[in-house]
Amino acid sequence: MITGAVVLILALLFPKWPLLPFSAGIAGVVWVTKTSSDETKSWIDSTWTYALMIAPLLLGGVVVAGFLLGMPGTDNGIIPSRWIAALVGGNGFLANLFASIVGAFMYFATLTEVPIVQGLLGSGMGQGPALSLLLAGPALSLPSMIVIRTILGTKKTAVFIVYVVLLSTFAGMLYGWIIE
Repeated sequence: MITGAVVLILALLFPKWPLLPFSAGIAGVVWVTKTSSDETKSWIDSTWTYALMIAPLLLGGVVVAGFLLGMPGTDNGIIPSRWIAALVGGNGFLANLFASIVGAFMYFATLTEVPIVQGLLGSGMGQGPALSLLLAGPALSLPSMIVIRTILGTKKTAVFIVYVVLLSTFAGMLYGWIIE
């Protein structure tokens, strides 16, 4: 109850700083749950541990995206924006297919694909190819393909790869078509 009142007061006093009441609300929820049952304390501790594990990966993804792509709309990164726009701009079949294939063979650490795709979107990537990359990326990677091949064999692995790439491609095309 007190947390809600504090958040409301901060939101009314500082309407241009929405992060302030949001942060106060999070801090209030953490404080309330930290002082309650052992199960809730365990949950908060686990959440904090996972947040500390994921934060460096997310920060690393942002740094890599910044170096490779630079600022959105500029060509000051290692990879020029015009290359990205030429390969995965728009919502055509080839742009979605290319994004799906690249996503299938890349290895993304947990949550690093989000800042990388955000940088690609800012550099001219289409919405459909972005979804294709985000769908194919977590489903496959070169290391996972190798492991799957040792378990299922070459033919079944090839079929799985083709399914992931094609379904990601068509989902990206459909999404891009709906967004336009």
